[in-house]
Amino acid sequence: MPVHNEKEEHEHHALAAEKTYFGFWVYLLTDLLIFATLFATYVVLKNNTFGGEGAAKLFSLPYALTETLILLFSSFTSGLGFIAARKLQKTQVFVWYGITFLLGCSFLYMELSEFSHLFAEGNTFQKSAFLSSFYTLVATHGLHIATGLFWMLLVFVYVFKKGLTRHAVNKLTLLSVFWHFLDLVWIFIFTVVYLFGGVI
Repeated sequence: MPVHNEKEEHEHHALAAEKTYFGFWVYLLTDLLIFATLFATYVVLKNNTFGGEGAAKLFSLPYALTETLILLFSSFTSGLGFIAARKLQKTQVFVWYGITFLLGCSFLYMELSEFSHLFAEGNTFQKSAFLSSFYTLVATHGLHIATGLFWMLLVFVYVFKKGLTRHAVNKLTLLSVFWHFLDLVWIFIFTVVYLFGGVI
């Protein structure tokens, strides 16, 4: 009887995990559609500067490159944290995800600093369609980063209290996928907004 109950419990957890993964991938697909729409909007409106300066004058490519390197490295440390989680190495999980969290905070700080600098020079989202589309695209990504950092804190607390259970590893798996997704989105933002903006 106990063996039977254990088997049923295992099947129940497996089914719940499958539903969670499916729901998560559906969410990512909807997020991808949102970002695709924002990218398309930016591309259409990027030349509508209303007589103001364009991307080449407003944005610093080296600054954006630094942000990109920080986020890329955070994706790498997140990957190491995920590997540690699969190996049930609790200390390593906290180390690597802790570094990921600090790098994410650094990225977010740089993004907010860029916004603050642009606002101080009068380049607000109300100034032109170009700036409106820029702020909407980049700030949406920044909001996702902030959400990811908050999620990371919640997982830290869960792992600290309950250890690396099957449920905790599942949470860390989804968190890593989400973080890599944000990294991929930022690469497109860097390329379309900052790199092409400085060249074209």
